[in-house]
Amino acid sequence: MADRPRIIVTVSSDGTVNAQTEGVHGGACLDYIAVLEDLLEARTVDSTYTADYTRTTTAQVQTAQQDRNIERA
Repeated sequence: MADRPRIIVTVSSDGTVNAQTEGVHGGACLDYIAVLEDLLEARTVDSTYTADYTRTTTAQVQTAQQDRNIERA
């Protein structure tokens, strides 16, 4: 089964909110920060990348291969 994009939100007993994306590859995960801040009426204090950040999708690999196969004039 392909990775479906997910956001996992955890609220600690002290009110701290932790959110993690799964199945969101590359810089697209950064788009979720503003959405979460708006939904939670909060601001980001700390942010780190997951392993999905460096993962590429099949579509990205195919595009890169196609770009290499184009003859340049």
